[in-house]
This record gives sequence, structure tokens and C-alpha cells, in this order.
Amino acid sequence: MAKEKKKQKIEITNRKASFEYYFVQEYDAGMMLTGSEIKSIRAGNANLGDAYCLFENGELWVRNLYIAEYEYGSDTNHLTRRNRKLLLRKPELRKLERGTREKGTTIVPYKLFISDRGFAKLTIELARGKKLFDKRETIKEREGKRDLDRINKAYKVR
Repeated sequence: MAKEKKKQKIEITNRKASFEYYFVQEYDAGMMLTGSEIKSIRAGNANLGDAYCLFENGELWVRNLYIAEYEYGSDTNHLTRRNRKLLLRKPELRKLERGTREKGTTIVPYKLFISDRGFAKLTIELARGKKLFDKRETIKEREGKRDLDRINKAYKVR
């Protein structure tokens, strides 16, 4: 009997993005990666904190996405913050490009994950920036929810 290998879920998120933006639309895009990059992502060594997306010649690119060098890589290891092309269908690219022309909207890389087929995917969001008072409202809602959870937990214990 062969033992089944349990795959661990790799999911790297940009938690700051949900605080800074309202999400309008979500897309899952493939990425053009090298071998050492995908191995490093599978090890969980990536960071979306400074990443952003932009269009160049009708193609969508993610910039400043940090993928650490692969630990067991050779001298041909990848650059940690190189530009990586995102793979989407043309109608999706046109929608995103039209959406970014509106004032106050941008494309935010939100989540990096490994799909069921083993490919690295990047969830990108068409997003609208929040104003300062919106951020304060988000904080109030989060604190109120946290207080309610504490009260409910206290009553369940008794």
C-alpha cells in the first residue's frame, strides 16, 4: 500500500490590500516563472507587500513581487524582484485595461497560490482606493466584531 502524500496549501496574501482598497473585480492569472521561482513559492518564500501590476504593450506585468532565491538553486538562480508576465485571456485583459483608465482604480495583486494542477496563480483585484475616513470605518467594524466575538466566547465558556 502506497501512502498518500498530503499536499500542504500554499497561500500567500497581501493582507494590507484589503485595508487600503475596495475590491471591484477579481481575476486569477497565471504567471510566467522559472523553475527556481516555482520551487521557492512552493516552499512559501514569497511576499506580495510591495507588488503592483501595470500594462505594457497590451500585456499585464507584475512588478516588485518578491520571490526569494531557491535555497538549493545553482548559480543560475532567479532575480528576486524581476518583472513577471501575467497570463490572462484577451477579453479579461481588455476589461482590466478599461477599468484602470477610470480615476482612482488600480490592479492590486492580492493572493498567490498553487492551483490543483500545480501551477502558480496570482489573484489580482481591480480595486478602488479607500479614503482615510473609510479606513477608520473599517477599523471600527473590525473592533466591533472582535468585541462581539469576545463576549460570545465568554458566554459559551460558562
